[in-house]
Order: sequence, then structure tokens, then C-alpha cells
Amino acid sequence: MKKDIKIRIQSAETLANGCVLMQVSPADGSALPEIAPGQFVNIKVPATDGVFLRRPISVCDVEDNLLTLYIKPVGKGTDRLCSLSAGDEFEVLLPLGSSFSCPSGNGLNLLIGGGVGIAPLLYLARKLREAGQEVAFLLGGASASDLELAKVFGRYGEVHLTTVDGSAGTRGFVTDHAILGGKIARIYSCGPTPMMKAVAKIAKERAIDMEASLENHMACGLGACLCCVEDTTTGNRCVCTDGPVFNISELKW
Repeated sequence: MKKDIKIRIQSAETLANGCVLMQVSPADGSALPEIAPGQFVNIKVPATDGVFLRRPISVCDVEDNLLTLYIKPVGKGTDRLCSLSAGDEFEVLLPLGSSFSCPSGNGLNLLIGGGVGIAPLLYLARKLREAGQEVAFLLGGASASDLELAKVFGRYGEVHLTTVDGSAGTRGFVTDHAILGGKIARIYSCGPTPMMKAVAKIAKERAIDMEASLENHMACGLGACLCCVEDTTTGNRCVCTDGPVFNISELKW
């Protein structure tokens, strides 16, 4: 059940790429509601001129009643959020959206992320490992600084990197990495749409089950504004309520 609560920042670390890794918890000391991997939160930005809508942010991790968020400053709203520090408070509606599924079978679960899309894969990996699943990561970025967060992924599985400039891992895109030619049971992905479509093409060719977390632009986050509609095999669906996670069999990719 989603709740609108006030949360307090416990820590906020600015990484080399300008993104902020923020840990928050309920300001009144209460327990966080149940949150599943792939879901997101909608943050009410503290008083900022010209900012009226909430900002949807993926859940990066949940542990010990701490919610971890990975925020990229791309405009007035997220710039304001990234300027906050420990002790500051804001309102957040959570949890929202659909989640990744947990498979019942064995085999390698390859988690593929690009840019800030790597964020929700961390919590997913935690839950998959808790369920006894095998996990590996394929994370891509423009350069090494885009993948600074990747250093914490190693606790859950082998991490493979690609960068466009070759400054970390394999030079090129995630689709250029050799691991995609290996034995894979399932693929989970989040990141830029062109990247996920390219991965989905490979998954379909190899008959690999795949789920993708879409990054359509959202305004309300509640399915009212229809800003994030995706044309699927079952008609138009709101990414904020029916998604953001879809099996690629549902997508017209």
C-alpha cells in the first residue's frame, strides 16, 4: 500500500559524475512500507520556484529501514534534491509501480543497466540472491565516472563493465560485451530505451526471457495525466501504474 510520508536524509554523497547517492528513512522513526525491486518513489521537491510536480526516482536499495536513492541532477527539481544534505526532510509517496519478478528456475540472471538505469538493479540483485539465485551484472556508461556506483554491485555477483570511451571495462556498448553470447537464463534491464531495445533484440533471438524497466517521462506518477503512456501488445498502458517493469513480450519492440 502506497503512503505519503515525510522522510529525513541520513546521508548524501555526491559522486564523480555529479549524481547523489542518498540514504533516507521515515522522519518519525516508523518502518518503511514493503517495497519491491523495480518500484519507484515520487518526491515532493522542497519549495523551489517553478517546480510544482513531484519527481519520480527509482528505488536503488532498501536495508535496515534505510531507503537508498540515486539521483541525477537534470533540472530545477532534481538539482534542488541533490543540494539537500543530512538532516533535511521532504515528503515522498511510496512505493509506486510494478516490480521485477523473482524466477522459480535456476540459471544465470543477467542484470543489464545503463547510466542512472543501473540504480534499481542493486535492490533487485539483493532480493535475487536472498532467493538463492545466481546473479551477474553488465553495466554501461559513457565513461568510468558514470559507473562509480558499480563498485557496490560486486557483493552480489560478477560485474562486467562497458564504456563508450573505453575508460572502464570493454570499449563500446553493453551489446558489445562477450557475456551476452554465454549461457543466460534471464535478463533484467533498466536504462536508455535504445539500449534496452538492442538488448531485447538479442534476448528474442536467443529466446531468453527478459524484463525491462521503462524510463518514460512521468508527470503525476499516478496514472492521471497519461504523460507516460506506452503502446503495448495489449493497448496503451501507463508506465507509472502498469509499469515501469514489463516483460518484453508485452512491448512492441
